[in-house]
Amino acid sequence: MTSMMRPGSAGSAAIFGVTAADAVECASRSYEVQQLAARVARCADEADAVLAALGRLELQTWQSPAGQAYRLTLSLQAAALRRSRDALLDAVAVVRRHAQNVTLSSGRLGS
Repeated sequence: MTSMMRPGSAGSAAIFGVTAADAVECASRSYEVQQLAARVARCADEADAVLAALGRLELQTWQSPAGQAYRLTLSLQAAALRRSRDALLDAVAVVRRHAQNVTLSSGRLGS
């Protein structure tokens, strides 16, 4: 029966073509990508907080033309921020998926 172990870089043994150093590097890279996803998620949370604050400002009932223009501007800014927040949430999902792929790819190194 043949062994699936073979010499790896720097004399370390490789199982299925993956050395321990490769696995550690992939785990580290995956962790860094997960940290990035967490930072992007925090940005989305901050956008939510700003949206809530804008919502409170929009509730003011100024009836003057200036007040109406102010509310219109706030609603346009809120709509743009909502789209940005949604894009951030989409980015979080993609970055998390990438982190999983980095982890999974560690099993395919050297294949």
